Amino acid sequence: MKRDTLFLVQPGFTDPAYPDQRFYCWHCALLEGVLASFPELAEHIDVQRVAWLRPRQDVIAMAGSQNQSLPLMVLAEGSATPHRTGEHNGRVIVADKDKILAVLSERHGFPNPHP
Repeated sequence: MKRDTLFLVQPGFTDPAYPDQRFYCWHCALLEGVLASFPELAEHIDVQRVAWLRPRQDVIAMAGSQNQSLPLMVLAEGSATPHRTGEHNGRVIVADKDKILAVLSERHGFPNPHP
């Protein structure tokens, strides 16, 4: 079965520019919270948590080297959305947290964020 893939940065990463500190991506944490709030819906999405450090080979393989900023959603082959921000090898890419939230509602039945 073809599934959408959501790439998120693994929390608790370090950045050499900020020694002795650990971080999380707040856009990814927002999406993690939505996924955790609706686990029965999240089961229908492939979620890949990848290291913060680039190059992000798993992301490159699916979305190309120019699309390594996360969070990132790559739709199943043959799928489309008006929220698309790009395309790689015929697959639609959504690279904005708000657009990803819209795709989760549109394609996977997640409730909409309250305005």
